Amino acid sequence: MIDITRTTTQLLNDLQDPENQRVWEMLDNRYRPVIFNFVRRLGLNDADAADVAQETLLQFTKEYRDGRYDRERGRLRSWIITIARYKVAGVRRSQARGGPSRGDSVMVNLEDEAELTRVWEAERRTVLLRQAMEELKTTSRAADKTIQAFELLVTRHMSAAAVAETLDMGVHDVYLAKSRCTQRLRKILDTLEAAYAGE
Repeated sequence: MIDITRTTTQLLNDLQDPENQRVWEMLDNRYRPVIFNFVRRLGLNDADAADVAQETLLQFTKEYRDGRYDRERGRLRSWIITIARYKVAGVRRSQARGGPSRGDSVMVNLEDEAELTRVWEAERRTVLLRQAMEELKTTSRAADKTIQAFELLVTRHMSAAAVAETLDMGVHDVYLAKSRCTQRLRKILDTLEAAYAGE
């Protein structure tokens, strides 16, 4: 679980210390899933996406510590997207020389900045929602059945009646579970979004 209270600015400031293993882990936990999903959407398979996510984070950290990132010249996500884009292009070139691509058949145009940003944001939101759900499960005082009802209703799109029958609870209780979990999830998502501020 990431430190959901540490802002991107704090994370970057702490990253200047090469001995700070904890900040590397926080950076890795925050960005690796987003980069992985992002490059998967750019057409890489799981193995190549995992390699590119690792290489992107390593290059990002090295360049940041070398003073090559200037906030006045652009957003952090743009810089990470640029690094990942070049890594993906390298994988594509290598695959082109070695035969057919092992990745997905649909690939995003690496030259379309607006599309790359849109894909990044979509994947970031997906990762944040997954992290928020994990946070909800681990920190909520709600009963397990309440969270199960919420997941079945919202993420599995079951009807309230079907959820009630599955979990042996009333339909009204299913809607209460949804309301409580939705409120808590929004607060968690707000906190996560605040942590990404400055990106």
